[in-house]
Amino acid sequence: MIRILEANQTGKLLKRRAARFEEAEAAVRPILEAVRKRGDKALVEYARKFDDLRGSNVKVPEEQLQRAAGELDPEFRHAVRTASSNIRAYARLQLPKPFRKALSPGIRLGQILRPLDCVAAYIPSGRYPLPSTLMMTVIPAQVAGVPNIVVASPRPNREIHGAAAMLEVNQVFQMGGAHAIAAFAFGTRTVPKADRIVGPGNIYVAAAKKLLAGEVGIDFVAGPTEILIISSEGDPRWLAADMLAQAEHDVDAAAILLTPSRRLAQTVALEIEKQLADLSTARVARKAIDKNSAIIIVSSMEHAVELSNEFAPEHLSIPEMRLLDMVKHAGSVFVGPNSPEAAGDYAAGPNHVLPTSGAARLRGGLTAADFVKVISVQELNGEALRRLGPAITTLARAEGLEAHARSVEVRLGK
Repeated sequence: MIRILEANQTGKLLKRRAARFEEAEAAVRPILEAVRKRGDKALVEYARKFDDLRGSNVKVPEEQLQRAAGELDPEFRHAVRTASSNIRAYARLQLPKPFRKALSPGIRLGQILRPLDCVAAYIPSGRYPLPSTLMMTVIPAQVAGVPNIVVASPRPNREIHGAAAMLEVNQVFQMGGAHAIAAFAFGTRTVPKADRIVGPGNIYVAAAKKLLAGEVGIDFVAGPTEILIISSEGDPRWLAADMLAQAEHDVDAAAILLTPSRRLAQTVALEIEKQLADLSTARVARKAIDKNSAIIIVSSMEHAVELSNEFAPEHLSIPEMRLLDMVKHAGSVFVGPNSPEAAGDYAAGPNHVLPTSGAARLRGGLTAADFVKVISVQELNGEALRRLGPAITTLARAEGLEAHARSVEVRLGK
């Protein structure tokens, strides 16, 4: 049964669980180097070894994507359309806005937006193929205007191929792991070099992204997935279901409930056991519940939010809007009993590619803004330059940059 702990007994549970990358990095380094040096030849070798590739090319033929789309169940097609519409609408709201304004006499300042040239989306397809991640990574890039969107999935199924065709993505590659990340980072004859790689993956994918950050842009280095729920009087069935929904992802997943109610803690613990009894993913969920999860007794709801901010969870569930102003660190927040995390995973609109392992202290989830460059624009007339000249030249000379100062003075006739 899940542990029930006092707040002062949590020990390392609420300490950030750092992913251990040393072993994974050692394993992926030779793979990255092989793809860098030998390109498609090495890529195909690894795809045959790890991804069940049968042919001599990792690119999935476009007709195969279209055929998969034609074989999709009508209910699945409708679900993709519903989710895609909401994801697209929300992504549009997230884009920065271009502007040009005269902020002082003679000075017009602004910004322009330009999309990245090529974005690569990594779509896991191991234990659970994730067509939802295809939508979450591709659609914001489309909204941003990225002209070249490419997709990698190691063992893509009909739903992933069909959803790609529905989204009009025709560059899909059967490859995964570190070799897929390397192919996008370096480019090969078959695979385009990407400006940014986005999407979740296992520890080897995360290690490859970590090692290649700088060679290529990445979203973030992901660790184990997690949810933190705050509740004082919720429905135990709903709370247990939400915790198991997170736990079934992976044996390293974490589901934590913070509550001031001992009665609720006990009933949720019993309900978790009840629901595990006939859960098809219980083998995975049971390990995550026993190893990484807990119900923690707190002194108040405010105390719960304080602990949550220390943890900076990927997913945070709170019972009411009044607590939102206290939230400082979270990847995504779900407010109220009718806002389960699964809604955000699939169809509500906000992105489910979110920071884990405490990265929510630094940034939120993937957005359309991750796929554009914001370029500043400045235009000064002669009078404005004359007015700013003394400040510019004084600061330049204070830094020892004489040519900077002279580049202004020559325009002012000095």
